[in-house]
Amino acid sequence: MALQLGDTAPDFTADSTEGSISFHDWIGDSWCILFSHPKDYTPVCTTELGAAAKLKSKFADMGVKIIGLSVDGVEDHNGWSGDIEETQGVALNFPLLADPDRKVSDLYGMIHPNANDTLTVRSVFVIDPNKKVRLTITYPASTGRNFDEVFRVVQSLQLTDKHKVATPVNWKQGEDVIIVPALSDDEADKLFPGGYNRIKPYLRTTKCPS
Repeated sequence: MALQLGDTAPDFTADSTEGSISFHDWIGDSWCILFSHPKDYTPVCTTELGAAAKLKSKFADMGVKIIGLSVDGVEDHNGWSGDIEETQGVALNFPLLADPDRKVSDLYGMIHPNANDTLTVRSVFVIDPNKKVRLTITYPASTGRNFDEVFRVVQSLQLTDKHKVATPVNWKQGEDVIIVPALSDDEADKLFPGGYNRIKPYLRTTKCPS
């Protein structure tokens, strides 16, 4: 059965380019982005790993760790990392899990037989410090991920966990947010003393609390 939002992310131990990783221990008290690749030495994946490496420090500033996975072994990963650095201008700076036996891929439902019965699709999982799955995105093998969108969603999740707000369509950090409908106007008055815009009884916007 596919992982659903709110499920506990399955724990596992696997080899990686940074040694053996016990997943839950590795996450610790951080947020985590786990994303899979169909295969080593493939063009789209090469560009994705380079993009993720460039964003690592921005994710780290938000308390987020990133970790990749491919169905090939560590030896192939290490060879591929040289190509990534050469072509993308940045070295691989986060762990890339090896999953030749498909153990992790099966735990996370990363193999979709009707698309390909041996290679992982481009899965993305955002996992919070409580080890709960907070976001899943699945791309076809032919389409590279949008890491700016993943970054935006993590910003939204962290903000909405802390405040009683939701983020509207195409929201970006710092833009106005929506007060959750469960709050009465009296409660909203207390929580948002700076005021808010009551467009409809169920649609009230306010400045971003952060």
